[in-house]
Amino acid sequence: MSTTAEALHSAEAHSAHNYHPLPVVVASAEGAWMTDVEGRRFLDMLAGYSALNFGHGNRRLLDAAKAQLERVTLTSRAFHHDRFADFCRELAALCGKEMVLPMNTGAEAVETAVKTARKWGYEVKGVPDGQAKIVVAANNFHGRTTTIVSFSTDHEARDHYGPYTPGFEIVPYGDLTALAEAVTANTVAVLLEPIQGEAGVLVPPAGYLRGVRELTRERNVLFMADEIQSGLGRTGRTFACEHEDVVPDVYVLGKALGGGVVPVSAVIADRDVLGVFRPGEHGSTFGGNPLACAVALEVIAMLRTGEYQQRAAELGDHLHRELNLLVGGGAVTAVRGRGLWAGVDIDPAHGTGRQISEALMERGVLVKDTHGSTIRIAPPLVISKEDLDWGLDQLREVLAAG
Repeated sequence: MSTTAEALHSAEAHSAHNYHPLPVVVASAEGAWMTDVEGRRFLDMLAGYSALNFGHGNRRLLDAAKAQLERVTLTSRAFHHDRFADFCRELAALCGKEMVLPMNTGAEAVETAVKTARKWGYEVKGVPDGQAKIVVAANNFHGRTTTIVSFSTDHEARDHYGPYTPGFEIVPYGDLTALAEAVTANTVAVLLEPIQGEAGVLVPPAGYLRGVRELTRERNVLFMADEIQSGLGRTGRTFACEHEDVVPDVYVLGKALGGGVVPVSAVIADRDVLGVFRPGEHGSTFGGNPLACAVALEVIAMLRTGEYQQRAAELGDHLHRELNLLVGGGAVTAVRGRGLWAGVDIDPAHGTGRQISEALMERGVLVKDTHGSTIRIAPPLVISKEDLDWGLDQLREVLAAG
C-alpha cells in the first residue's frame, strides 16, 4: 500500500473489526522505532504487549531464525527434531522446573494450564471427576478463547460468547481473605497474573503473591502464574513473581519467548504436575516446532546474561520517577507498574486514554489505551534512555496541551 489512507481503507473493507488500532500503517521497524508506509518514524512504547521485549529486528534473533529456516521449520510432534530437547531443557532450567509443554500462543498456553490443573486434580489430588474448580481474579486477562472468556469480568471480552465454561471462581485481585474463602476441597489451582496488564498494569499489594504461595501450598492447590506479559525481563526480573521471592507450581509463558519473531508459548512445571499427560492426550501441530525452538533458545540465552533484566530495572526506575512527577499536576491521577511497564491514569477532564494515545501518535509516540482513561507504557527493553526521555517529553507536552 502506498499511503496510509489506502491501507486503512482496504483493511476496513476486508478485515473483521475485532481491533480498533491507531491509524498507523507500519512498514519496517528496528530496535524501539517503527517506520510507516510514508516514511514517518514512531517510537514504540508498547512493544507488542511484551512480545517485543528485545526490540524489533533483534539481530541475534533474526540470525537464529534465518539459520533454522535454511534447515527445517516444521516436523509436527509426530517426529523428533534436533532443537526440541535443547529448548525444553534450557527453558525448564531457566524456570527452575523439570518439564515443558510447548504451545504457540499465550491463550493456548493458558488453556493447556487449565487442562493440566484439572487432570492433576483428578489423577493426583483425587478430586471427583467433573468437580474441579480453579480460582481466578477479577479484571484478569488470560486470552480470548471461549473457556478463558468464561472467567473474564470484562464485558467486551465476554458478552455474547456463551454458554460459558463452568468450574471457575472469581475473587477480587489482591484480596487474600477472599481467595482463602474461595478455596475448597475441590479447588485444583489458583490462576493469577503477578501483575494485571490489560487491567491497567495493576500491581497487587505487597505480600499478596507470597500469601498466595503459602495458601496454595497449605491447601494442596497448584499456584499457576500467568507471566505471559509480566515475564522474561519486563519488570526488571526474569519473572515478576521474583519480586516477592515466589516460585509458583506452574509458569505460563508466551509473547517474549518468541522474541517478536514467531509465536512461542509454554507451560512449565515439575514432573509431578506435567507428568499427568500421556501420549495422545494433548498436543499441537506447530507447538515446539524447530523454528520456534531455535528462536526461543536464543531468547533464553539472552536472558541468562541478566543484562535485559538489569536494563529494565534501571530504566524502569527512571521511568517511574518521571511519571510520578506528573501525578497531582491535574492531568495524571495515578501511576502504577514495575520495571519498564506502567499504567498511567488520565483525568477524564484532560481526555480519554484513546485521545491521549492519538495525540501522542501525532507526535511520533505509540502507546495503547485501556479501560477508558488509562494508557499503558511498555517500551522494548532495548530502548535508549535518550529515546525514553524523548517519549516522556512528548507525553508531558500532550498533557500540558490538554
